[in-house]
Amino acid sequence: MARVHNWQIGRGMSYWYPESRPKRQFGAVFDLNKCIACQTCTLACKTTWTSGRGQETMLWNNVESKPYGFYPLGWDVRLLEALGAGEWRAQKPQVGQGGAQWVYEGRTVFEAVGPGERVFGFRPDDQDYAFPNVGEDEIAGQVERGAHFATRLSGAGPRVPHEAWMFYLPRICNHCTYPACLASCPRGSIYKRPEDGIVLVDQSRCRGYQECVRACPYKKVFFNAATGTSEKCIACFPKIEQGLQPQCFETCIGKIRLQGWVSTPEHAREDNPLDWLVHVAKVALPLFPQFGLEPNVYYIPPVHVPEKFLVMMFGPGAEHAVRTYQEARADQGHPLRALLALFGCTPRTTERFRADPREAVAMSEAGEELVRVPVTEPIFVRPGFDAAAGVARLNTP
Repeated sequence: MARVHNWQIGRGMSYWYPESRPKRQFGAVFDLNKCIACQTCTLACKTTWTSGRGQETMLWNNVESKPYGFYPLGWDVRLLEALGAGEWRAQKPQVGQGGAQWVYEGRTVFEAVGPGERVFGFRPDDQDYAFPNVGEDEIAGQVERGAHFATRLSGAGPRVPHEAWMFYLPRICNHCTYPACLASCPRGSIYKRPEDGIVLVDQSRCRGYQECVRACPYKKVFFNAATGTSEKCIACFPKIEQGLQPQCFETCIGKIRLQGWVSTPEHAREDNPLDWLVHVAKVALPLFPQFGLEPNVYYIPPVHVPEKFLVMMFGPGAEHAVRTYQEARADQGHPLRALLALFGCTPRTTERFRADPREAVAMSEAGEELVRVPVTEPIFVRPGFDAAAGVARLNTP
């Protein structure tokens, strides 16, 4: 096995192929504080890509409730339990490298392999895909008798983390830098595009061995029994090639998603919205970085969830991310407020941005203005009595 550098875990690790990064890497950020699980993204993806035979239980995009929701059943807890606990060790970033502040000292899915294995994992049973809404809206924790949330009326903000909590987790393929599906395929039918880092399956080479289904820790590769081949999220690459965001991004009514291009820490640009969120503000974090795949879909953690759970899912940077998000809420001039206002405001890929306390501007790589939005939406209050017309205004249901 080759040795590659994974900046998300702060160290080198074993991988089946030498490090080879694309010219630019497809990336995305999801704000989990805004997801309402309306499933519009799921339906948009389903009707666009997976409405055929053999795709009935195939969801390239899904939204599950945490902590008790899974698709497929138990996809994360089963692997976490099998890998065992791993420790994160604090470390100062090396000068000039902009590396991680933490080093993961546990085993990745490539380092925990047994004899005859290429990637440590498991293949879900067919029945595990039959419960996409299991655990939906089920909460963890309990509220003792007489307990209540503090409110602004009492002079304080809501108490976080909440005693009873849950949140929604939308998921697509992470188009990882070190894909487990690619490493596991004996046919070499999975490849990572050099121009944009999108991971695809060559249907003409696939023979349906399902090693990729077994290897992917996020379980985002699916087997089509009708065609006998594996299929997965393609990041809507025909739209990406036209400078447009994927279907699930464009149709998100909660405006929680932003697609763009993400760099490594040492090449991060402050005018790149994804680089700013991931590397500068460090408010967007990868999902289960300890698996070792260096996923390229990042999440802004929910602020109301206990820190230990967030660290398990998003790594030790969760506390800082939550604190930064809360600070932006209280600071009218915080650049994060402006950048969040750009989420879901244009179907075009936002490659650069400019922001001030009043407005945010999304731009193309060439500097073309795509959209300009106010950071704070203007509010107009109509008086109850129209003096000019001499009539009272009534609200009608």
